[in-house]
Amino acid sequence: MNDRYDAGAADHGADQYELVGYDEYGQPVYRQVQTQQQTYDPYAQQHQQGYGYDPYGQQGQQSPPAYDYGTGRQQSAAPYGAYDPYATGSHQGAPHDPYGQAPATGATGRQPLVAEQTAQQTAHIPQQAGPAHDQEAPAEPQREYHTEQFAFVEEPDANSEDVIDWLKFTENRTERREEARRRARSRIVALAVVLALVAAGGVGYLWYAGKLPGLSSDDSKTGTATAAGAQKRDVIVVHLHDTKGGGTSTALLVDNTTTKRGTTVLMPNSLALSSDDGTTTTLAKSVEDDGSDGTRDALDTVLGTDIEGTWRLDTPYLQNLVDLVGSIDVDTDADVPDPAAKKEGEAPLVNKGQDQTLSGKMAVAYATYRAPGEAQNAQLERFGQVMQGILRKMSSDPQAATTTIQTLAQILDPSLTDKDLGTFLAGLSDLAKGGDVKTDLLPVQSDGTLSAQASAGVVRNVLGGTAKSPDKDAAVSVAVQNATGVKDNTEKARVVLLNGGFTFLESGTGTAQATSEVVYADAADKANAAEVAKTLGLPAGSVTKGRISASADVSVVLGQDYKPSSG
Repeated sequence: MNDRYDAGAADHGADQYELVGYDEYGQPVYRQVQTQQQTYDPYAQQHQQGYGYDPYGQQGQQSPPAYDYGTGRQQSAAPYGAYDPYATGSHQGAPHDPYGQAPATGATGRQPLVAEQTAQQTAHIPQQAGPAHDQEAPAEPQREYHTEQFAFVEEPDANSEDVIDWLKFTENRTERREEARRRARSRIVALAVVLALVAAGGVGYLWYAGKLPGLSSDDSKTGTATAAGAQKRDVIVVHLHDTKGGGTSTALLVDNTTTKRGTTVLMPNSLALSSDDGTTTTLAKSVEDDGSDGTRDALDTVLGTDIEGTWRLDTPYLQNLVDLVGSIDVDTDADVPDPAAKKEGEAPLVNKGQDQTLSGKMAVAYATYRAPGEAQNAQLERFGQVMQGILRKMSSDPQAATTTIQTLAQILDPSLTDKDLGTFLAGLSDLAKGGDVKTDLLPVQSDGTLSAQASAGVVRNVLGGTAKSPDKDAAVSVAVQNATGVKDNTEKARVVLLNGGFTFLESGTGTAQATSEVVYADAADKANAAEVAKTLGLPAGSVTKGRISASADVSVVLGQDYKPSSG
């Protein structure tokens, strides 16, 4: 009996149904396999009818028709004969519920085996409600389903999550790059705007200050909107009179209110000027003979400028002025002896060196010092250094500067009052403290006329004028050769001749000889030669007729008998 039971179970599991596919709901469809062998159903319940036991089916009962899950229709015969494989118990005539619904009689239902297999094979597909029963069982109640009976939870695909994460990462990185580009562009635009504003401001400042190339007073290639001639300048001429040693030194103080720069222009004494009577004279001679007004007019004519006033500064006033501003600092270029020294060899009053602090007395000694054999321009440049030191120490306040000038108790030129001079010096002082005041030497040729350098540089750019030297043809030209053995005698003779109204031409240095000679070639120049000899202090017997250079009217050879004057 046990052997028969085992065989029936095996046949039941292997031969009764065959899987042929899946319906539109995703559930399996089985096909019945016909077999003649009856199998044993271990799940069938005994049907107690007397004491008889039928292991293959229930006797005396009509088996319910089989149900096709693929079509939803009942089949004519159950796969196991009279046996119901989907219910634990059966009453005759009871309808079969393919979803495991308990019969209406109240018998306990269980999930069909096929449904369990279907749920396992379709793990993530929600179970759909089966098709409605045929009209044979209209009163069958609908079963209430519960979530725990089905696998509704959708587990995310790991690959899908990776793709989403990668897309999010790519999108975020792209957005970050775009944002970084936008910020970079914003910074570049902001920086360009700032640089443009700074550049515009810098150019505007340079234009306002007159420091742009082509607009500065130092640039000889002007011709722009702020050309040198169109600039506003205040000019004052200063004459330093050495009351002890004699002689004068002249400088022009220029305040360019357009470019905010100042200049001290040193004027050599040999500069040729036209006197009131139309004759030619020198700057030094004009200061002594014609005074302030005549010299200022002559300078305006030769320089093409407009001098507003004259400041006569005698050496005692210069000393007081330096003491009032509290001494000055100068880079001295020579040791200056003390004029009050009683014997030679004493310590110098002014030592040569940088940043030498000079008192009023020391400043006067340095400004008027001219070493033996030196040209007058060397002394003139020392005077310019002293003036520069005074401007740096003068108060920049107009009222305080005016008080300093009033303290000097000078008698000024009528056209220049204490207030005007104090205000003018205060303005230059402010520029000098900022390093905007320089010193220029006016280039003058040996004959006293202005060179091309002076015309193109100092006269036009600094003074805003046009050079116009006196006509050389109007004066007698004198060529001088130095045969005295003393180099400085050439310069002294030049000054004397220029002051006498002659045009000086240098002929170099010759072999020393005892006597001097004054030679003329044309009889018409005999009187001029005699006048030259008289001006140089030579005897009348030194004048002779002879051959001379074609470029001069009179030729002079200075011998050892020449005794130069002081001035």
